[in-house]
Amino acid sequence: MTFEYSHARPALTVDCVVFGLDQRKLQVLLIQRDLPPFRGDWALPGGFVQIDETLESAARRELREETGLEQVYLEQLSTYGAVDRDPRERVVTVAWYALVRMSDHRVMAATDARDAAWYGIDDLPSLAFDHDLILQAAQKRLQNKVQYQPIGFELLPKKFSLSQLQFLYETILDRELDKRNFRKKILSLGVLQELDEYETNVAHRAARLYRFDRRQYQRMLKQGVHFEI
Repeated sequence: MTFEYSHARPALTVDCVVFGLDQRKLQVLLIQRDLPPFRGDWALPGGFVQIDETLESAARRELREETGLEQVYLEQLSTYGAVDRDPRERVVTVAWYALVRMSDHRVMAATDARDAAWYGIDDLPSLAFDHDLILQAAQKRLQNKVQYQPIGFELLPKKFSLSQLQFLYETILDRELDKRNFRKKILSLGVLQELDEYETNVAHRAARLYRFDRRQYQRMLKQGVHFEI
């Protein structure tokens, strides 16, 4: 492809906020930059969009190249275009956020990332560029959307207890939920499939396990019934 323009053009990048959940808190995946600017600093995974790829393809490629992550839930967040956000040149970035089952993926730094690691949402290092702003926006989006769409299940094991599910919502929303009311509400939605299986290797009484019923959720949508926590 050939192009000819008479005016200056900004560069285009993608940046990805990757959320995971362990037994303690919400986690964010960061990469340590191996190239200037901000060499040695921590940042969100991302990079420049190639001329022949879509924005989502670019985001997935950068995740794969810099962290080893593939086949993850990915959704576009927003666009950031402050004139001075990148010291190299005028760069506009399209931000995305991803949700990951941490146990399903092995994180591995590559290309221009010196390292890749999970950080607790409350224990983050100083981030390069305007990535702290992007991260804050992604966290707010997650807090809002998890209440009306079942995206939180992307962070859980495929089989989980009700206690694990409540912990997920309390962690993301950053507030305690009444146990009785939460269970009554979530079970009334009809999107959980009760399994004839129980937790193993736990110090407390083993709890029953459940699975998210995606087909039932799709039927709910067609019937005009909305998911709401």
